[in-house]
Amino acid sequence: MHTKKVSITDVAHRAKVSITTVSRVLNNFPTVSERNKTKVEEAIAFFKFKPNVSAQRLAKGVNNSIGLVMPGYPGIFYSFYAIELIRGVGHGCETAHLDMVFHITNGFNPLNSSSVGGVIFADIIENRKQVESALAMGTSSVVINNKVEDLDVSYIAVDNTRGGEIAADYLVSLGHNRIATVTGNLNTQSGLERFEGFKKYLQKKKVNLPTEYVYQGDYSRRCARVAVEQFLKLKEPPTAIFAASDDMALEIIAALLEKKVKVPQDVSVIGFDDNPACLYGSVALTTIKQPLFQMAEESVRLLSSLMSGEIKTKKHIIMPPELVIRESCAPPKK
Repeated sequence: MHTKKVSITDVAHRAKVSITTVSRVLNNFPTVSERNKTKVEEAIAFFKFKPNVSAQRLAKGVNNSIGLVMPGYPGIFYSFYAIELIRGVGHGCETAHLDMVFHITNGFNPLNSSSVGGVIFADIIENRKQVESALAMGTSSVVINNKVEDLDVSYIAVDNTRGGEIAADYLVSLGHNRIATVTGNLNTQSGLERFEGFKKYLQKKKVNLPTEYVYQGDYSRRCARVAVEQFLKLKEPPTAIFAASDDMALEIIAALLEKKVKVPQDVSVIGFDDNPACLYGSVALTTIKQPLFQMAEESVRLLSSLMSGEIKTKKHIIMPPELVIRESCAPPKK
């Protein structure tokens, strides 16, 4: 008869404790309370659970491959963001003589950590438990594009808040005071931080941001088009729009031009990413560059050092975004 393989998650669930607590009991950490220790030991005995020794051995760097775990979303293989991360991690692996296992997750299908020596998690959307599980099993891990303050894990992220500030500062410096935004998905750290940086800078400069000037998007071209329709119906349409991604910004420009609204003469548009597609549209896009390739490449170097034991402590790296000025922004009409 086929029986389901028992995991550390099953033990934690039965004992009603976290995966980390189970790991600490398995590794004889003295910080676990006697009550929790007893509950975990009962669960281990109930399941006859044996820790995955091979995963723990591989996590010490014996294995020569690393996993890249990325949340799945529509159009992932057409996304500049995803392709740059894959390209950067791939280049880093080639330089470090490592193999890469690419895993798309829906939050419920974890990568088998016993098949790799370490894991790079690209963002954490609905798969936080996978990060916790990897850490609990002692697998070397790095998170990219997400600042994780409440887990003991290394991360490399872009200063998205600063990016939002830079976009707002540039539009204000050109003389705009009717500035709208199409946000990224506000459930993501990047979407929320870009919006917060943008909004707070406008508040600081005493530039009003009415609710009708904020369209909550999801990084898709479709939402950018809907936002343009809404903005143009307003009694006082915006003279500038900050889009939280270049994909959305390019669609905003296309939608404006279709409606005979000139960019940048009538409406200025600024994006975020520095996608090469910015250069080839009808209007070259001004944008906030985030160093995706460098961030991904650096994550491999960091993970390799953690796997080999060269680095013992967790590292937190924040990379700065920068303004790239092209043709899509100008002072507002007098």
